[in-house]
Amino acid sequence: GVGYVWMAVLIFLAGRAARIDARSGADTGPIDDLKQRIAQFQAQHERIPSLTDLMVIVGVAFGTVGLSHAIAAPLAAWFKAHVGWASQFSLDAPFVWVVVLATSCGLGLSFTPARRLEGAGASRVGSLLLYFLIACIGMQMDLLSLLDRPWLFLLGVIWIAVHIVLLWGLGKLLRVPFFYFAIGSQSNVGGPASAPVVAAAFHPALAPVGVLLGTMGYATGTYLAYLVGITLRAMAGQ
Repeated sequence: GVGYVWMAVLIFLAGRAARIDARSGADTGPIDDLKQRIAQFQAQHERIPSLTDLMVIVGVAFGTVGLSHAIAAPLAAWFKAHVGWASQFSLDAPFVWVVVLATSCGLGLSFTPARRLEGAGASRVGSLLLYFLIACIGMQMDLLSLLDRPWLFLLGVIWIAVHIVLLWGLGKLLRVPFFYFAIGSQSNVGGPASAPVVAAAFHPALAPVGVLLGTMGYATGTYLAYLVGITLRAMAGQ
């Protein structure tokens, strides 16, 4: 909830980006050039998706996830049976392998001809499926139970406040355009589900930048979160 309030603030400030950049002395020339290059790329590669395109996109998505699930369980079982320190690094947990394998497969496919599916709207279909995932997760929530733990809202405010202060300070130091600050922030907080929305608030042609950075945020977050989890467990003496 706190993250999406911050997204609304970023969208509101997007309309005032020119004044913010002028006040900070940021050079927005590269962004204007980026808009033109993305618009040209879209004009050259975008096409109306056919039924075959959509079936291939959905097939690749579900096939990759299904393959990850099929491999994860026996792989986790093998680590549990043959590697003594597997539990210390959560390598005996199938879910860890599902996330790592699915993320790695997605990154790997981006270096193959499968990346051409973007011209048929692969990222849009991916966003649609992501919204379904978020909805499924949300349906399992009991919002009334949060009334018993109001401190969780305060925790969320502290978390987002630290995030904002760090990024804003770095942005001021480097004099980066507000667009980079906003997209960098939302890519970390919301990922590919909301970063394109913020990017499009600056200019419709910049939406793919939000998709790319949001996806990279998820991908790097998968591996870094695993390392952070291991570090915290070590600090806790587990």
